[in-house]
Amino acid sequence: MRPLRACLGAAAAVTLAAAGTTALMASNASGATTALSNRWYAAAPYLMPLDNNPPNAATIMDATGLKAFQLAFVLAPNGGGCSPTWGGTAAVSSDTAVQSVINTIRSKGGDVSVSIGGYGGTKLGQTCADPASTAAAYQQVVTKYGLHAIDFDLEEPEYENTAAIKNEIGAAKILQQNNPGLYVSVTTAGTADGTGWFGKQMLLEAKSQGFTPNNFSIMPFDGGFSGAAAQTSALTNFNLILQSTFGWDQATAYAHEGFSGMNGRSDSGEYFSQADFQTVLDYATNHHMDRFTFWSLNRDRQCSPPDNNGTTSGTCSSVAQNDWDFAKYSVKFAGVTPPTGTPTPTPTPTPTPSSTACKTAWSSAAVYTAGNEVSYSGHNWKAKWWTQNEVPGASEWGPWQDEGAC
Repeated sequence: MRPLRACLGAAAAVTLAAAGTTALMASNASGATTALSNRWYAAAPYLMPLDNNPPNAATIMDATGLKAFQLAFVLAPNGGGCSPTWGGTAAVSSDTAVQSVINTIRSKGGDVSVSIGGYGGTKLGQTCADPASTAAAYQQVVTKYGLHAIDFDLEEPEYENTAAIKNEIGAAKILQQNNPGLYVSVTTAGTADGTGWFGKQMLLEAKSQGFTPNNFSIMPFDGGFSGAAAQTSALTNFNLILQSTFGWDQATAYAHEGFSGMNGRSDSGEYFSQADFQTVLDYATNHHMDRFTFWSLNRDRQCSPPDNNGTTSGTCSSVAQNDWDFAKYSVKFAGVTPPTGTPTPTPTPTPTPSSTACKTAWSSAAVYTAGNEVSYSGHNWKAKWWTQNEVPGASEWGPWQDEGAC
């Protein structure tokens, strides 16, 4: 997924393992103790709660009937280490902002899964020493938020790192064992053949460790896909890969298979419309697949102009739509009919800027690290990670976060 965006040791992992079934139900600020059905976690679309102009989750719930959200992304600290953060900068241990979003969702009868990894930043599997310490880092996330579901988004460049993937798959297996009932999804890149060489190596690593998640999902976009027909063909091919890798029959493979799409315009200029989503949804339900989700709710609204001048945005879809059109397909996958009326939305708070003054002008020669602020082209920008000579705003997925006009 595109994020338009010191370890606990083995001894700590052993302590967590000894906790066994208590880990999932540990006390936390949200007080969550009741899980939704697995179908809802399987239908949870991705939401970046801290970046890309986050929409109000309560508004989406009221408008669509959606109950589950896939919050993204938990990463290693930008400066290195084996402790979980949101986006590489906000420590999970001291977080209150994401917790507030979760509390709002749960107060309306919903719940969340948390996604680790994604396309950008450094992953915990890359920085933690082994599967046990990687699992201990993720257990902090599970315990703090009282999670009933977690997603391992394993893609480039991490999935090209054999040691990192061994850590991630090993950690997923440990979490699954220590948190009975935890819904675990593994998401990876899709190709016309199903998934590429590195995706297949990841599956073989899971097989070698004896790990079976609720599903292995592929992302059939950014790979020369042309609409739903190309996506369903990839899903058929991926099913064959699951069969040959794990020795499953076709039905068992579909029961462990998932789809993770991208609504509207993809990073590589593919377009996926509401009709494409309906076609893939029909395929997923007809084949009794386990998961149907998409990237992302931040993008589930119309750009202005609707085509966004032929560019891909992290905050709108670049196709003609009503707000939350694509979320309704997730609701249908969960087995619920979306509302047909016009619900009264929950207002999205408008943040009050602390200052409209421009920061020091960006310099192509300067080195910037996470949190540094500059001004460029009439806007202030904040660095997400280390960068040099990367123009603010040049890439939607680049190192700079737009803080607005100055």
